[in-house]
Amino acid sequence: MYADRARASLRGWGGVAAMAVLCALALAFVLLLPRTQQQAPDRAGQRVTTGTQADADGCADADAHQRTLAPSGADGPTIDAIKARTGAKRKLIVGVDQNSYRWGYRNPNTEGAELEGFDIDLVHRIAEDILGDPDAVQFKAIPTSQRIPAIQDGRVDMVVRTMTITCDRLRQVAFSAPYFKTGQQVLAPKSSPITGYDDSLAHKKVCTAAGSTAYAKLDADRKQGRPAASADISTTVPNQLDCLVRLQLGEVDAVVTDGALAASQAAQDPTVELKGKAFTTEYYGVAMKKDATDLVRRVNRVLVDYRAHGWQTSYDTWLSATLGKDAAASKPPVPRYLAGS
Repeated sequence: MYADRARASLRGWGGVAAMAVLCALALAFVLLLPRTQQQAPDRAGQRVTTGTQADADGCADADAHQRTLAPSGADGPTIDAIKARTGAKRKLIVGVDQNSYRWGYRNPNTEGAELEGFDIDLVHRIAEDILGDPDAVQFKAIPTSQRIPAIQDGRVDMVVRTMTITCDRLRQVAFSAPYFKTGQQVLAPKSSPITGYDDSLAHKKVCTAAGSTAYAKLDADRKQGRPAASADISTTVPNQLDCLVRLQLGEVDAVVTDGALAASQAAQDPTVELKGKAFTTEYYGVAMKKDATDLVRRVNRVLVDYRAHGWQTSYDTWLSATLGKDAAASKPPVPRYLAGS
């Protein structure tokens, strides 16, 4: 069943404007700035980050993706509780997107409009490892701004939803090792004079998702007068796809989001395109509760195998058409497990 979904045709996807929802203008401020770093060896001979840091806890955003736990296949209280669910409730509960084309979206050409995409493939692999059944998953569609609250409130066991690992988020939730590399880019109409993340954004209306690293980056840069202090970044939406709808309706001039997501949106609408190169480096991770150490270690063990056997197949199936056949730029780095036990 899972394999059939992975091979499902993507034809017939369209009508994204019909997916628009009412916009909730909630702002979330997350500082995402590269930091100059120095390196110092630890007692194990590895190198740990010192120097300019995001906060007193020693976390720098450029290295946040390394602050995770070493892999382990051992069960623990979190996994035991998941396995103890009975009957129809014996499922892994995962927060995902249902509107991000080729990442997590409902394919109208499948029975029941099943969820498909790169993130969804990873969820099935995790469920198979923990519960022995790739389909033992209860998907919960959550907006960008609700990813962390959904974890903290216990509504989901984890979130697999193109979620960038940052220091601020690490103070609220735990992350796995990274499973994808991307960066922020500008999406605008092909006819637009906007050329990228530069002064061509001056006096332009830019849309981002509330609670996203895109908004945090724009807000921080705008306060420092770059790339264009006059850019209007007040338009935020609950889900990233809503920005594409705003762009289609002419309500904004550009969208800033992860390049991987922007490429998929450009595939949905041939009148828009990526403008300029990525201007940040970001890594997606699986987010879980901070005290769910056994689950974090288990997911990291799954990722070790998945990177070697599964990641490339999923990339070829869902993302090669938009990001290119060469996946080198999107592959996650060799993981480093620098979080304390």
